[in-house]
Amino acid sequence: MISKLVIGTRGSKLALYQANLVKSKLETAYPNLELVINIIKTKGDKLLDVALSKILDKGFFTKEIQDALYNKEVDIAVHSLKDLPTELPKGSQIGAILERVNHRDVLVSVGGKKLADFTAEDRIATSSLRRKSQLLQMNKQVQVVEIRGNVDTRIRKMHDGHCEGMIMAAAGIERLGLQEHITEYLNETQMLTAPGQGAIAIEIREGDNDILEVLSVLNHKQSEICVTAERSFLNRLEGGCQIPFAAHATLDGDTLTVEGLVATLDGRKIQRETITGKSKDAIQLGIDLANSIQDNGGYEILEEVKRELNN
Repeated sequence: MISKLVIGTRGSKLALYQANLVKSKLETAYPNLELVINIIKTKGDKLLDVALSKILDKGFFTKEIQDALYNKEVDIAVHSLKDLPTELPKGSQIGAILERVNHRDVLVSVGGKKLADFTAEDRIATSSLRRKSQLLQMNKQVQVVEIRGNVDTRIRKMHDGHCEGMIMAAAGIERLGLQEHITEYLNETQMLTAPGQGAIAIEIREGDNDILEVLSVLNHKQSEICVTAERSFLNRLEGGCQIPFAAHATLDGDTLTVEGLVATLDGRKIQRETITGKSKDAIQLGIDLANSIQDNGGYEILEEVKRELNN
C-alpha cells in the first residue's frame, strides 16, 4: 500500500482549491495516506500579457507540472480538464476524472446588467475565441475585449473599468464561493461550452498501477464517458486555444448525446451538430461528430479561421 503521495498543482486560488479537494477526498478514503501539495508555476502563470488565441503551445498551463510528474518530483498532477491537451505526452495517462460540476458559462457584469441589455457602448471580456464567436452571434453590437488572469483578478479588473461584463466558467466561480458576482447563467443554446469544462482530471505516470488503484475511488464513470466523447471531438479537429470550437456531452442511461460546433471568429458562420449513440462508443461518437461537422461546412470555417489568425 502506498504511504505517501505528492500532488502537483498550479498556485492560483482555483487550482489550489482543486488540489485540496483531491487531497480531502483521498484523506477520507485513506486516513493513513500522507498527502503533500507541491505548487508549480507554469508558463501560463508567468506570461499574463499574451492573448490565449496567440498561443500555439498546447501545454501552456500544464507542461511544467507534467515535467515534475515525469521527473518523479510529484506523484499525481491535478488539472482543470479543459487545460489538459487531448494528446498527453508519452509516459502519462489520466488516472481519474472527478464528478463534473456545473459545466455552463456565466455572465459577470457591472451593476447586474443582463447580456440582452448590452449595447455597442459596452465591452465584454473573454480570453476564449469560443466565447467570442458565440457572443458575436448572439449580439453583434458588443465590443469583445481580451482579458487574462485568475478568476478574482479578472473580477477586480472589471470593476476597475477594464470592461462592463465578462463571460466565465460557472465552475471556477462557484468553487471559489464567488456566486454573488454572477449576473446570468447561459444555457447550451446561447453558449456551448469547452470540452471538459467543469471537470477535474488527475494525471499519473503510465505504469503506476498502485496509484491508479488508489485513485479509482475518485473516478466518476459518467463524467469520464462524457468528457471522453468531448475530448475525442476536440482531438479529431486538432483544436486548441486558437480555434472557436465547443462540445458538450450528456448521458441518459446508456445513451450518450454529444453536441459540438465550430465557428468563425466573428460568429458569422457556425456549424453546429448533435450525435447520439451508446456510451461504450464515446470515442467514436466524438470522431463521427467532428467528421460530420467538417463535411458539412466546418472544414471551410476552420480554414477561414486559420487564415485570419495567420494574417
